[in-house]
Amino acid sequence: MTRLTAELWVAAYLARLRAEAIPAFVVARGDATAGAVLVKLNTLDGQAVCYQRSVDLMSGARRWVVLAEGEEAEVDTSVAKQRGFDPDLWVIEVEDRGGRHLLDQEGLAE
Repeated sequence: MTRLTAELWVAAYLARLRAEAIPAFVVARGDATAGAVLVKLNTLDGQAVCYQRSVDLMSGARRWVVLAEGEEAEVDTSVAKQRGFDPDLWVIEVEDRGGRHLLDQEGLAE
């Protein structure tokens, strides 16, 4: 199976969010080819959730898991710490009061 580059995945994700009228933007641009991606969901009420992709070691399946959640400032601190470990990391911020991020949709969840 051919994997998408990080840059192409990010572009496709942003396009899908735009199609649903969900505001999102790139906070940090990572490595175009192989950078990992964090998605921060800002619910615009002082709260946030940050998702990272994880691989199940038993099945090899990829899925999105919560890296951090709670007060937005605390989530931002976790994101900054991850960027300190991995400067090739992409960070996408999604802003939606209803908590929509679309990561559970086909093509994005895997």
